[in-house]
Amino acid sequence: MPGWLKALLIVVIVVVVLALCGVGFGVFYFVKNKDAWLAQAKEVAEEGKRFGNGTDNQGCVDEGLRRYKETPGIKGLLADSIFIRTCLESSRATPGFCDEVPKQTEFIKSAEWKLSQCRAAGLQSDSNCQNLFTPVQQFCEERGRSSRSGGASQ
Repeated sequence: MPGWLKALLIVVIVVVVLALCGVGFGVFYFVKNKDAWLAQAKEVAEEGKRFGNGTDNQGCVDEGLRRYKETPGIKGLLADSIFIRTCLESSRATPGFCDEVPKQTEFIKSAEWKLSQCRAAGLQSDSNCQNLFTPVQQFCEERGRSSRSGGASQ
């Protein structure tokens, strides 16, 4: 076997072993922390629901953005997305709240709308910001479906 082939095999084996170690560590970390993450998600959802009981749809988004600005990044994004979603579900209707919100399947309109929302919030340079508005789109789409099917509308 030529020397270059031996070196290539060693490199491939090392890469595979490192990848397996990385996956193993990831699984271990997830299993070790999942209960705490689930408890935190449940707590944030309850906060959102309570906050929503005392505000309207726009108030939920404003509070979610305020919270995100305090703790930006992926961890803040996940918690604040849950907060916004549960808050919207229990909040009062804001007239015209969903009028300009595009469907998630309208990819170009959706991206432009999210970018404009991030600019308005002063978060145009934050790469996670756009994801904060996905719960708004989901809420508006579900609200539209329930009102078309004869359900209660907010």
